[in-house]
Amino acid sequence: MTSGRLIAVVGPSGVGKDSVMQGLAEVIPDLHLVRRVITRRPGLGSEEYDAVSEEQFQDLASNGAFAVHWGAHGLFYGIPQTVRYQLNKGTDCLANFSRKALLAGADAFPNFVVLNVTAHPETLAARLAARGRETEADIARRLAEADKPLPKGLDVITLANDGPLDQTIARAVALIQPVSV
Repeated sequence: MTSGRLIAVVGPSGVGKDSVMQGLAEVIPDLHLVRRVITRRPGLGSEEYDAVSEEQFQDLASNGAFAVHWGAHGLFYGIPQTVRYQLNKGTDCLANFSRKALLAGADAFPNFVVLNVTAHPETLAARLAARGRETEADIARRLAEADKPLPKGLDVITLANDGPLDQTIARAVALIQPVSV
């Protein structure tokens, strides 16, 4: 049996990663959404995650609970080792990732693909403002980071998310579904 792919979903804040991931999971029921561990209060944002304290996170990391982990925007994020169970069954898994953790992800998972979600700066600015979690200064900082390049040598699929979500999901399905011959 072939190992499943770990599909690392990346893109700037406000690009719609969580919406794209949810849409893909609804259209492709065999996809597994990876539940991250985050040092964020419970119930913030649109993704389901396991909230832990920074001390708990460091204990988990020290004990090898994460296949990959990183810090960004004042928080810590971890991809649990338990994702390997799904991958070993041949299940493709979607995980919200950080661009700076991609090389570690490629080292940790033999069948690693990056789904790079993009959008125009004006689209990002409008979405960030609409979600109401960041100040204008925070939004400006996030927009300044939006064009950071991805590391070289990765298997990258780029997906624009400026239009209607259903059209983005349809394009994403076509891009990530293997073509049967």
